[in-house]
Amino acid sequence: MKRFLLVMLSLGLVLAFSASAMAVDVKFSGSYYAAGLYQDKVTLKDTTSDTYSTTSTAFYYQRLRVQTDFIVSPGLKLVTRFDALERIWGGMRSTAQAAGTSCVGNGAAAGCDKSSLETRTESENIAFDVAYVEYISPIGLFRVGYMAPGGGSTVFGNSELNGAPVAKIVYGVPIGPVTIGASMEQTQDTSYSYNSTQEATDRDYQKYSLGAVYNVNKNIEAGLGFEYRRVAVTKANGSANGFEIAGWAPYYAQTYAISPYAKAKFGPVAVEAEFAYAWGQGEWEADTNTAKWDSAKIENFGAYLNVMADFKMVYVGATFAYVSGDDPGTTDKIEGGLLKGGKDFSPTLILFNWDRTYWVGALNGYSYGSGTPRVYPNNMYLFGAGNLNADNEMINTWFFQGKVGARPIAAMDINFAVSFANADKKPPGVLANAYGWEFDLTGTYKITNNLSYMLGAGYLLTGDYFQGSSDQNNVNNNYLLINKLTLTF
Repeated sequence: MKRFLLVMLSLGLVLAFSASAMAVDVKFSGSYYAAGLYQDKVTLKDTTSDTYSTTSTAFYYQRLRVQTDFIVSPGLKLVTRFDALERIWGGMRSTAQAAGTSCVGNGAAAGCDKSSLETRTESENIAFDVAYVEYISPIGLFRVGYMAPGGGSTVFGNSELNGAPVAKIVYGVPIGPVTIGASMEQTQDTSYSYNSTQEATDRDYQKYSLGAVYNVNKNIEAGLGFEYRRVAVTKANGSANGFEIAGWAPYYAQTYAISPYAKAKFGPVAVEAEFAYAWGQGEWEADTNTAKWDSAKIENFGAYLNVMADFKMVYVGATFAYVSGDDPGTTDKIEGGLLKGGKDFSPTLILFNWDRTYWVGALNGYSYGSGTPRVYPNNMYLFGAGNLNADNEMINTWFFQGKVGARPIAAMDINFAVSFANADKKPPGVLANAYGWEFDLTGTYKITNNLSYMLGAGYLLTGDYFQGSSDQNNVNNNYLLINKLTLTF
């Protein structure tokens, strides 16, 4: 609390001076949730050699998120956001971050929090993630600083709520019914500084984006995004990870991506769709096999379609999603791993659910080979989430879901969904493609306009993809129970 008060006091003093003693309006918004979860098994394996095969888990957890807008004048504000007490009630604290390790753009490092700029230990206390200036000028909107990632388009491929914030410069301007935006993102920087003595000025990871949104009318919206990534953090360092793909260490890579989307509503029917295509090239200098690796072309695809028909008391819908996996037969291409479903796209309670993964951990099946997603000597392959587990973010997947819901009273929403997921490509030696079938039932009651309570149950019929390279490997079905109280303000 002392740390929080000092930070807020410092921000207030800076704004007071910069605003020339003008009054600064302050606006708060955010959310708080407290939840309880029971998961029947913490692994998908069914074997006496794994003690977790008979282990269940149950605990309560919570998170407070507060955004503060310091409104200096009309059109000018400073936006900050922090998460606090993001922890399991009475549970162990997480391990500290490894000395000398940056969590920025490196959320997989030990002690880091994949949905925060801070370490997981800091998130369990208080962690500031967002701080940026927003200025609405006569020539457009400007934002400069650390801000939430993603935004716009559809929930597919997005990480606005659950992703780690990024350092960006953003510009946007409306021209009639069209809004045009551009941004520069500094994902990782390895230049010489007071806490880094490496001379690696050119070994950075940057993203440049350009997009346009066309609002045809209040019921139809279409957009197109373009992105360029320059990945040089692993230049002359074949042992480090890069490119947001664990175990994949390109010497230097440049990629491009294009993603059109559309949203439309026709009477009671709402439709949204998105397509993504990424291409480029990665070059290797060295890796653990000490041989020079060949260049590899990058070609990833993603697609999403969601249709919902709402008849007030009853609604029905269907969801389709596809994210390409890497083909073991093409040693000169990387077809999977760069495009992902995103942390905000959690269509089920167990499979590909970021909240479940964050609080419980990986839901592992059997590994294959040595457990590393590689094929020597010319390429690396990434499948699923690496070692055959069922975690978000979604990659290498064909996903199909049907759902039906009812609102017996205005404050209550009951939803039942049936989902099937299949691997796009099998890792070498893995016998099957099926991730499995999942059945989810949730009920949400709106206590007030700002307070809601949810009860949910999910059951997974585990697919034989998780048997890995042997049909003698037995797998467990799994189920999960959850209840969650959410306050928004």
